Amino acid sequence: AVQRLLPATMSSPVPTAPLWPRVAKLFLLLLQLCAPSASSQPHRCPTACICTSDLLSCSRKKLLWVPQVLPPTTTTLDLSHNDLTQLHDHWLAALPHLEALHISHNQIRNLSPWTFHNASFLRHLDMSSNHLHAVEKHYFEALVSLEELLLYNNHIMRVDENAFAKLSGLRKVYLSWNNLTTFPFHAVQGLGIYNLRTLDLSSNSLHSIPVEVLAALPENIGNGLYLHNNPIRCSCPLYLMLQRWNQQGFSSVKDFFEEHTCKVSDNVPRSLIKFLKHSHMFENCSAGAEDANLSHLEAMVDQPILLTCNTSNTSLPHAATTYMWITPHHEPIKHPGNSNLSLEVYHNGSLRIAEAKPWLSGIYVGLAMNSPYNYSRMCEFNVTVLYPKPAEETFSTGLTTLLGCIVSLVLVIIYLYLTPCRCLGCCKKPAPPSPPQECSAQSSILSTTPPATDGPNRKVSANKHVVFLEPIRETQNGKIRLALGEDFPDPKHPKVLQVKSDSESISSVFSDTPIVS
Repeated sequence: AVQRLLPATMSSPVPTAPLWPRVAKLFLLLLQLCAPSASSQPHRCPTACICTSDLLSCSRKKLLWVPQVLPPTTTTLDLSHNDLTQLHDHWLAALPHLEALHISHNQIRNLSPWTFHNASFLRHLDMSSNHLHAVEKHYFEALVSLEELLLYNNHIMRVDENAFAKLSGLRKVYLSWNNLTTFPFHAVQGLGIYNLRTLDLSSNSLHSIPVEVLAALPENIGNGLYLHNNPIRCSCPLYLMLQRWNQQGFSSVKDFFEEHTCKVSDNVPRSLIKFLKHSHMFENCSAGAEDANLSHLEAMVDQPILLTCNTSNTSLPHAATTYMWITPHHEPIKHPGNSNLSLEVYHNGSLRIAEAKPWLSGIYVGLAMNSPYNYSRMCEFNVTVLYPKPAEETFSTGLTTLLGCIVSLVLVIIYLYLTPCRCLGCCKKPAPPSPPQECSAQSSILSTTPPATDGPNRKVSANKHVVFLEPIRETQNGKIRLALGEDFPDPKHPKVLQVKSDSESISSVFSDTPIVS
């Protein structure tokens, strides 16, 4: 029986599971146990650096290269005052939230096209005090959110005209203390960079600047365009432009008034003068040429306006010339016009304002344009939109009120100072001599009790302390008498009326006892 069963069991072996899935799971488990977790590794702070919640500072550590491990929560990275000479490609890929990067006071000479490829949220970049020799087109074009760029105190001699073309949010650029001899001003003429507020080109080697291009800049750029401490060639257009900016209160000229210099002669390198401070050198420069193209125009509300420039002022070929206007709100308008066609630009360069509104008042600058970036100012219009004057009122409330006040004041003065005379006898011509009682004065006697000698027709209230008595024609009992002065030469013209009484009558007035005859 055993022999019969063995062949049967040998012919049908028991199936077994393969081993390779188990080996693979064991290998993955060993890797997880030996390697550090992916969640904890990026949060390690580099050696010799200081880490906070969102700030990583590696300043003044004499670093030769950027640390490889960077916390991903970092929003501000400080690598200044080190010995960095190069920045590798995609080195900011581990910092997706980075907003501010400080790499000043290093030895960086150039940047590759992929240096800032993963820094789309970077808003502040400080690369001052390095060894850059130029600003190429690809250096910062990946920084689409950049607002502040600090490149001062380098060795920059050239700036590509498209270096800032894609930086629409750029507000401040600092290029002072470099070796610039020229600068592409047409790149910042308000055509592509609308938010630019500060462009610092001071302390360079600029020999000449396109005055016409700078004069056509919007006020927000001109207010922050710093050109002081440059050996610019002296000229009347330059002097008049800076004087105009100074009168308008531009900070770029007002804050550095004495630092604006110009070179009298190109053959004499040290012939620099402070031409704004010593303006007597430019007394022959007339402002008429600068303001000749400025025209003043007044229009009523809701009326159409047509602004037409004299195209003969431009030297550009007419066939290849296009026209553009800059509005008082620093908005460039090209053919056919703005989005809602409230402002239209015709092919001949005229600007039509469909309906004049108060907020459209200001200076409109007309430019003739010939590609690439060749601009010439044609004219300027100072447009003032007015409301129609209301019809003159036949009845002026204000005038009537004023006249009423004046009349009231006159009446009050007349009442106070020109009242009728109360004494008719004094106002009229003196009458013939009459008894003393006809022109007598009234007597007032203070007494607590009435006199005992009052006549029957006199009524005195016992409750009154002050009694007004009529003039007494005759003396009673020799106590009170009214008489004229004895020294009057002419009784027809009495001058003094005296009331005489003896000592007994005076004492009776100031006593509480009744008068007894």
